[in-house]
Amino acid sequence: MGLGATLGPLPALGQSRDADPALEALIPDSALDNPQAWARDTDAARTPAPDVSTLISPDPLPTLPAMPGITLEWPDKADLPAIEPLSPDPDIADAQEQAKAAGAALETDDSAQGVRIANASLVRVADQVVLAFPPDAKLPDRDAIVARFKGLSALATLKDDEDNLAQLTRRAKSDADLLQQVLRVYGYYDPGITQTIERPANDTPTGTTAAASGATPAKAETPEEARERRQESLAKSVVRFDIQPGPQYRFAHIALGDVTTASDGKDLRAAFHLNVGDPINTDKILAEKDSLNKEMGERGYAFATVGEPDLVIDHEPRTGDLTVPVTTGGKYRFGHVNSNLPAYLSSRHLERIARFRPGDLYLRSDMDDLREGILATSLVSTATVKAREVTPPANGQPGVVDVDVDLTKAPQRTLAGLIGYSSGEGARLEGSWEHRNFFPPEGMIRLRGVLGTQEQLAGVTFRRNNFHERDQVLTADLYAQTIQVRAYDANTLSATASLEKQSTLIFQKPWTYSFGIQLIGTQETTSTTPRTTYFIAALPLRGAYDASDNLLDPTKGWRLSLRVSPEISTTDGTKSSYVKTQIDASIYQRVSSRIILAARTRLGAIAGTELDNIAPSRRFYAGGGASVRGYSYQRVGPLDAAGEPTGGRSLTEFSLEARVKTGLFGGAVGLVPFVDAGTVGPTATPTLSGLRLGAGLGLRYQTNFGPIRIDVGTPINPRPGDSRLGVYIALGQAF
Repeated sequence: MGLGATLGPLPALGQSRDADPALEALIPDSALDNPQAWARDTDAARTPAPDVSTLISPDPLPTLPAMPGITLEWPDKADLPAIEPLSPDPDIADAQEQAKAAGAALETDDSAQGVRIANASLVRVADQVVLAFPPDAKLPDRDAIVARFKGLSALATLKDDEDNLAQLTRRAKSDADLLQQVLRVYGYYDPGITQTIERPANDTPTGTTAAASGATPAKAETPEEARERRQESLAKSVVRFDIQPGPQYRFAHIALGDVTTASDGKDLRAAFHLNVGDPINTDKILAEKDSLNKEMGERGYAFATVGEPDLVIDHEPRTGDLTVPVTTGGKYRFGHVNSNLPAYLSSRHLERIARFRPGDLYLRSDMDDLREGILATSLVSTATVKAREVTPPANGQPGVVDVDVDLTKAPQRTLAGLIGYSSGEGARLEGSWEHRNFFPPEGMIRLRGVLGTQEQLAGVTFRRNNFHERDQVLTADLYAQTIQVRAYDANTLSATASLEKQSTLIFQKPWTYSFGIQLIGTQETTSTTPRTTYFIAALPLRGAYDASDNLLDPTKGWRLSLRVSPEISTTDGTKSSYVKTQIDASIYQRVSSRIILAARTRLGAIAGTELDNIAPSRRFYAGGGASVRGYSYQRVGPLDAAGEPTGGRSLTEFSLEARVKTGLFGGAVGLVPFVDAGTVGPTATPTLSGLRLGAGLGLRYQTNFGPIRIDVGTPINPRPGDSRLGVYIALGQAF
């Protein structure tokens, strides 16, 4: 039998029965004999478990007693603010919605094929923008609509390689609204516009096709690859706008204020080139408003006003009513011109500058011209020209307005200097001082001097602009000069006076003229003749006709001028008289939008005496930048025994050049291939004998004040001693 059956249950051995009395009281021997029964025979075991709900008391926790030194309130008394939920950022929400919409549009193959125009006429505005028009629609303003949309399109002008879906969608929506506005400008107020986005056909994530076919999936693209794929897809996406323009609205009624009540109302109405039944066009409305305003200003209406047009659209009959508020204010004639600085620029002098006289019908263009003419004097920095009513219109007769001119003085003195060097002329230092109003009005005094290796000069010039009438100039000049050029050396004292009618950039006149007198005393020598003294009196005359379209850079037309100078020369007791004549003619013809052909000829003759009786400085010479390019100054013509030019009694020159626009720097740069020819003869009859040819290439750079010219030429049939290359720099064309 077993051990347990013989001895019975074994007692617990964790505690001795002879333990300490205190421990014996805590764990009696009965606990050792039967631990489980002892554990159940306790007060805790006999007490039932409490209901959990009774543990949560509705009453607040009891207040804890205050603790010395601590002033922070306990949480049961702290008044903490309520936590408000965050509201979403509207910009972020809007961007999320746009991005979601853009993503949906881009990730979906074009689902709007059904609303597209069949067989549409497509116009690509930019890489990502296409306009589609009905193939049979009569749209006379189509080119203008496309051009205006292209210039304003956000998709066309704001494209960036880093654009995202939201930006593409925003710009597409903006362009759709823009198309609506552009079409309204041309009278299409009920257009239908469908916007679609075409994605590339191969825009498929890596692994998609393989998974769909059941084959082994390709390696899934990384987030970076997915981003690059989406960016590439975005860059290749095209936004297409299908446009159904609808009917073009037309004018049903046009009202132009009190134009119809004016004495010349029919003429004024004719200046407004829009009529009932014409298509509505906002651009034309604004242009015709300006045209009407200009016409009234040119018909004597000094105080006419034209308000902003008001266009009311009626969608049912598809028409519009146009109202332009116009007040004519009556006609006027010019009175007098009044200067606010009479001691500086007198009222009388300003009336000379004006192209109108008292009693002339008021013209607004004359007012603008007067202001430009005053500014051209360089004596004022600002000029304000206003009409002031003196007599109102009455009994069908025009009123009278005086012209009040408010001037602000400009600096009147100028000190200028120039330092230069050239292989032909050596070093040169030039300086001048001038006072442009030394003798008011417009009486200028200029002192000038030149110090150079080949020229020395000291002179004084008096000049009065607008002398008795507009652009008429009185000039008196006195100077002493020594000069050494290849043909001669001269020591000269000269006094001249002239009256000249000028052509200016403000008013290019067809007819110009000048006449004057010259008194010259000069000592001159050449390489083969001794120094000789000449006393010369001359009456130079010039007349010219200009039918070209531009003073400095003509593109069409022609010019013709004639110079005649009767002269008397006395040297060593011998008196000679002769007439020096020169004719210049030029023609300009545009042969394409980029090419202008220009040609000129110059013929000169000195008749009445032999060459030896004419001072070397009064003879004809050729060669140089204004003559036969490629040759040095004065190197074309007869040469003496020392190989230096002698000059002659006749002159023949020809030039032909093509002025070609290159399109570089906004069209400012042009190239000019040229060919020149010329000769000088010993007789008074122009000849072709000894003709010298030069050719080269020029560069032109357009500025606001005319082209800057750089020409490089070379002789075609040079003589010994001629240079192989000539460079010429100047302002304006060669002719």
